[in-house]
Amino acid sequence: MKATKQIRREAKQLFRLCLVGGLLDEARVLQVVKDIIEANHRGGFTLLSCFRRLVKLDRSRHTTAVESASSLPPGLQASILSNLERLYGPGMTTSFALNPALIGGMRIRAGSDLYDGSVQAELASLEKSF
Repeated sequence: MKATKQIRREAKQLFRLCLVGGLLDEARVLQVVKDIIEANHRGGFTLLSCFRRLVKLDRSRHTTAVESASSLPPGLQASILSNLERLYGPGMTTSFALNPALIGGMRIRAGSDLYDGSVQAELASLEKSF
C-alpha cells in the first residue's frame, strides 16, 4: 500500500512523540510499535514502514564511525568524541576501528558527512589530478 500524506503525517507525529530532549527514546519507540500493531489499524503496515524509515534516519544521524591506520590513544579518542558532540549534539554513538589501508591519518563518517584526512585519500586525489 502506498503511503498517503495522512499516513506520513501520522508517522512524523508519532516520531516526534518518541523524542525526549531531542534524542530518540527507545522505550517510547517500542511502545508506539506495539500500539500500532495492537490497534490493527487499516494502514498499520504502511504507517510502521514510514515510522521505521524516520527512526532509521535518526539513527544514522547519530552514528559515527572513526577509522584510523593505527590505534588512537585514549586522550585523542576523548578529544574526537567531545568535538563530535559539539558539532552534532549529544547522543552520538561512536565506534573506533583500525583500517591499515588508510596508510596514515583518519577517516570520520558522522551521519552522511565524511571527513577524510587519510594518506590514502590524498594519494587518490593526487592520482586523479594526473
